[in-house]
Amino acid sequence: MAKSRAVGSSSALARYPPGNPQRPEFSLPLALYAASKSAATMLTVQYAKSQPGIKFNAVEPGTTATDMTAAFGIGRRPQDSAAVVVRLATLGADGPTGTFRDENGELPW
Repeated sequence: MAKSRAVGSSSALARYPPGNPQRPEFSLPLALYAASKSAATMLTVQYAKSQPGIKFNAVEPGTTATDMTAAFGIGRRPQDSAAVVVRLATLGADGPTGTFRDENGELPW
């Protein structure tokens, strides 16, 4: 039974195809950011396979108001995005591992 949790911060931009065109970040030209988040998500999955005693999941916390998004004028309050992360960090023993999720559930990638 897993007792530890690890949550990696990812992005819908890590997906291929790159998610929903209705999302605010969809049209942003952030190739290196998207590639790094894709790599982080894959690393999360690999850790989940190699460390069964720990629940590893990647999370898309939503477009968050940060220094990076300020130039684009987008993003929700950090505490709203943090709630998604906290939910995964406090999973019960029957919770998922090796997944990529947002506030609505598992995301294909």
